[in-house]
Amino acid sequence: MKLLKSLYINNFFFYALLGVVGLFVLAFIFPALYNATWYVLLMLLTFLFLDVLILFFSKNGIEGIRMMPEKLSNGDENEIKVNIKNYYTFPILVKIIDEIPFQFQVRNFEIKQKIKASTEKEIHYYLRPTERGEYVFGNLNVYVSSPLFLISRRFQFDKERMVPTYPSYIQLRKYSLMAFSNNLFQYGIKKIRRIGHTMEFEQIKEYNQGDDIRTLNWKATAKKNALMVNQFQDEKSQSVYMIIDKGRVMKMPFNGLSLLDYAINATLVLSNVILKKQDKAGLFAFSKKVENRVFAERRASQMHKILETLYNIKTDFFESDFSRLYTDIKKNINQRSLIILYTNFETMDALHRQLPYLKGIAKNHLLVVVFFQNTELNELINKKAENIQEVYDKVIAEKFSFEKRLIVNELKKYGIYSVLTQPENLTLETINKYLEIKARGIL
Repeated sequence: MKLLKSLYINNFFFYALLGVVGLFVLAFIFPALYNATWYVLLMLLTFLFLDVLILFFSKNGIEGIRMMPEKLSNGDENEIKVNIKNYYTFPILVKIIDEIPFQFQVRNFEIKQKIKASTEKEIHYYLRPTERGEYVFGNLNVYVSSPLFLISRRFQFDKERMVPTYPSYIQLRKYSLMAFSNNLFQYGIKKIRRIGHTMEFEQIKEYNQGDDIRTLNWKATAKKNALMVNQFQDEKSQSVYMIIDKGRVMKMPFNGLSLLDYAINATLVLSNVILKKQDKAGLFAFSKKVENRVFAERRASQMHKILETLYNIKTDFFESDFSRLYTDIKKNINQRSLIILYTNFETMDALHRQLPYLKGIAKNHLLVVVFFQNTELNELINKKAENIQEVYDKVIAEKFSFEKRLIVNELKKYGIYSVLTQPENLTLETINKYLEIKARGIL
């Protein structure tokens, strides 16, 4: 019974059987083929029996294991490895059908590989989750065929394994040293002109591309016969709060990810940069009420606390209450802090409804409002209009795009900094803005 459950007849056997049936049909026309056809059928059945024997004779056959990270990175390509060891003394063809979590909606997953006799092979594939939460992998099914290719033997490994999907820790690794690199311009980070040197003197070092030439130390340059600059130490232990709007304006999807998840991924990476710059990182999220709070601190466990909090952010995308946000900040954040607010405004009317609360926050704190360009409109804007309807669509798309730039100017009038960015560039742009503020010493 166990043998029958793991035995599958390949299509090749049915094609061969169909050929035998064709020979029997021809035997009605050419009787001389009749006896030969029976011999062919007997040979096919013999090979079938031999195929069953050689595949099921070995107790082990193959050994398979699925290797993957302890947690998946949301919005990134995550590598999954499947290692297959072949204990057979002949080469085999394997068909791997992994039971991928339902969130990926992949219904035809299949990998075919040839593995040499008594060897092992590592097979790679990639999955890109687009939402946080628990992902359950089912069985790893491996179907093995011999060189006769008449039947397959099914092996099952790694039954039901749950893997959580966390905010993008792959981006975290990518950008972790960005704040300290001398080659930031390679990532699109603009050079920052310091307004003044109010920071403490730290050391004299060799000049690197991107350093401010006004800080050249001519005496040290003459002694070393190489350009030397004074290096100043940034102010430390400044509080930085990242506030995530998890209301309905953040539900809009781009490239599979919602704006909320883009903001969560950027917050994780920026928190790491903030802590490495010796500042205090904190966060909270809000919609109908303020929750998911992590107070700004610089402890060793702060990064883990932020990661777990971001993982557990859940929302029904209600209308966001900015009045509660203002009241909460007024009550709980007493020290002047840098507040980076991830939200989205599509029109000037939407901004004006919330502007009194933003102005109230900006009175006591340095406020940076991060919102998003609607990249879906770019296709309409760049497309050549061919009829009246397309002209209307193009004009409306340009109007919405222009309003985004008006929002930036409107915020600037009230001393509120802003970052208008494409969703995919969010992490880079927010790091850039934080480093700019630190370099200018305006907090």
